[in-house]
Amino acid sequence: MTASRATDDAAPTRCSQISALDEPLPGTATHVGAWLCLEHPAPWGRDIFDGTAFGDELTALLKARVDAAGIRLMLIRRPGRAAADAGAGRAVYLARSHPDHVQCARLTVDTPRDLLDVDLTWAADPAAPLPGSTVTGPITLVCTHGRRDVCCAIDGRPIAAALAGAAHPTAEHVWECSHTGGHRFAPSMIVLPTGYSYGRVSAGDAAAAVRGIAGGVLPSAGLRGRSCWDEPGQAAELAVREHLAAERIPLNTLTVHGDGPDVRTVVHSDGRRWRIATRTEPLPPRAASCGAAPKPVTAVHVGAVTPL
Repeated sequence: MTASRATDDAAPTRCSQISALDEPLPGTATHVGAWLCLEHPAPWGRDIFDGTAFGDELTALLKARVDAAGIRLMLIRRPGRAAADAGAGRAVYLARSHPDHVQCARLTVDTPRDLLDVDLTWAADPAAPLPGSTVTGPITLVCTHGRRDVCCAIDGRPIAAALAGAAHPTAEHVWECSHTGGHRFAPSMIVLPTGYSYGRVSAGDAAAAVRGIAGGVLPSAGLRGRSCWDEPGQAAELAVREHLAAERIPLNTLTVHGDGPDVRTVVHSDGRRWRIATRTEPLPPRAASCGAAPKPVTAVHVGAVTPL
């Protein structure tokens, strides 16, 4: 969805409406390379590590484990807050997003405490298999974390419901999720295991993204970036994809390498290389979430896509 959604109100007040007026999407995805998603239909709290979801003791243990492993923990639930089946266990997805070793697996635990027994060493070893059964994906996570920001609840829940109700094999792997990073880009969506993040998506944009990724291509509407790269790297990859739009570059074809703080080299699997100069520029201060005090915000811009 384009910035026009912010003009629906005469005076935009929600953080996502204000952001859509002038803030570009490329280079805004959270920098994450490995994911652990736990089905948790009980209340999440404002922060998943504030003790609401797991209690203080287990929260501290889980946070220490995922932080040490370099993994992002996400809480997920079925769209519509369907009642959990106490006898069916809780779904757990494990994923890594780097294009050279992208992978996703699924397993089941009885309680959140069982996560303490799940092997997380795969996050640091690209050759290590993920525990559980391989999932070919895509796994779609739509942020609906209303206790963190109202935009996620208002804008995210209809998108999650529409995707889950679609007549498509990927519908069974659609989940509402906790904070993804970037309330002001709501509706916000992450597609695992690739880690591509989308923002300001309509239901049609979201469905097209999931269908495209399932088919091995990457729709560009609402695309924020691939989580395994830093913000300049995300913007650089998307610039190369736009440059090669006619080729319909497959998902895991491009890798990004840093050449200093403001230069990225994007490498195609066929050997082609491009250098992209980036710059980070300030935008007027704005609230990162609804009700928060304004703070400085920056945007990543890219220069020419120069073949090497």
